[in-house]
Amino acid sequence: MFETLSDRLTTVFTTLRSKGRLSEADIDATAREIRIALLEADVALPVVRLFIERVKERARGSEVSQALNPAQQVVKIVNEELIEILGGETRMVRFAKTPPTVIMLAGLQGAGKTTLAGKLAKWLRDQRHEPLLVAADLQRPNAVGQLQVLGERAEVAVFAPQPGNGVGDPVAVARESIDHARRNNHDVVVIDTAGRLGVDEEMMKQAADIRDAVSPDEILFVVDAMIGQDAVNTAQAFMDGVGYDGVVLTKLDGDARGGAALSIRQVTGRPIMFASTGEKLADFDVFQPDRMASRILDMGDILTLIEQAEKTFDAEQTAKMATKFASGEDFTLEDFLEQMMMVRKLGPIGNLLGMMPGMGQMRDQISQVDDNQLDRLAAIIRSMTPAERANPKILNGSRRARIANGSGTAVGEVSALVTKFAEAQKMMRQMANGGMPGMPGMPGMGKRAKGKGKQDKKKKRKGGNPAKAAEREAQKAAERAARREQPGAVPGAPGMPQLPPGMPPLPPGGKMPDLSNLKFPKK
Repeated sequence: MFETLSDRLTTVFTTLRSKGRLSEADIDATAREIRIALLEADVALPVVRLFIERVKERARGSEVSQALNPAQQVVKIVNEELIEILGGETRMVRFAKTPPTVIMLAGLQGAGKTTLAGKLAKWLRDQRHEPLLVAADLQRPNAVGQLQVLGERAEVAVFAPQPGNGVGDPVAVARESIDHARRNNHDVVVIDTAGRLGVDEEMMKQAADIRDAVSPDEILFVVDAMIGQDAVNTAQAFMDGVGYDGVVLTKLDGDARGGAALSIRQVTGRPIMFASTGEKLADFDVFQPDRMASRILDMGDILTLIEQAEKTFDAEQTAKMATKFASGEDFTLEDFLEQMMMVRKLGPIGNLLGMMPGMGQMRDQISQVDDNQLDRLAAIIRSMTPAERANPKILNGSRRARIANGSGTAVGEVSALVTKFAEAQKMMRQMANGGMPGMPGMPGMGKRAKGKGKQDKKKKRKGGNPAKAAEREAQKAAERAARREQPGAVPGAPGMPQLPPGMPPLPPGGKMPDLSNLKFPKK
């Protein structure tokens, strides 16, 4: 969505970071490039003017002139101003003190309201709520049926007393849904309303009547992020006609330039609350301005990546793998398959890599990542027997041919997987024994690290000045001779320690007396 804007800003800041000090001309040139980047991204002109004024005012202030690295300070200012334009703080749903909480969706036809209703219901269910979807869009053909299918997929109840397709009273349906929710212990009601291809008086009146009938706690305006500048005009029209509390951006995974997200919040004064990024019900999350600003500036979004991993990965399975790794057990193909499947659940690999800092400069390479390759690797491993997964060394030519036929791949692909896995397994062993390949082991981490440390010490003893080494050897020989002459020392056993204090010295010759006939008194 923000690729064009991100590329332009990254280029601007790359030039900026090469300067040790910033002059007035540097600040003006940077502001001009940022202005062009925002206008090319379809950001509304009033928003661009306000943004540039704030950046220039702060860039000329003491926080930049007195900074050790002025260029980095300007980048920090742009990041903070982007966060402010996008809403500042994350806005969460306000739940009613007395259930049910009523959430009404409004927007143009085609913006994705019905799909968004299913996504929102699933998100609420994941938050341990009991949502109810209400089919109040009785105009669009098959809108009621679509909502029922989405409700079934999300495992959420749907209230649809009217067939739709132009039949039924949407205001009555919305009003009845509140009583239905109370009777069936639903704590949240999500009402899907009708839209039009454009803003008209009939649509506005119907939305206003539903609003008056149910008194919603939250009215969310659903807007297609791909419609560019017109999104701002539509948002303002709904604001004047119906009013709303928050904005939901849909189709953020599209190839539009993203100006709507940077404009709506500033123009309407209403926060962006949610963002939808795909067709699946899981492609939906809370809109967080600071993370979106980081993505735009190619600083990555590590926090979102971590949260996705926490939701997807099995905690018990992860703990088991960590324990196995710490104990030094071999990393097998079965473990590799489990890890690969967990990563696959996170979504497209390209999206995951895109959340890493600095990956915007490698966008072409990331776009060439083929997720199907992971599926091919999984098919190869699944075509192996448990013994072959545990010990790939037993894979001879006939076994590899059988695996290739079973997985629909070539023998060369099987061999390549085995070779790469052997390298990975070797690396895992080195890490488990105290360090990364090519790096010395860390103290206290594995037997190899300790052994290596002893070898290093021995090498150090052998080195040095030969004269000093000879002198040390002579001194040690003298000490050994002195110990042999001490009472209590065993003759002929150089280097033996002195006997414990209080114990009589051994007789000449170092032989112990015969104690076989020694008699002890009876108790």
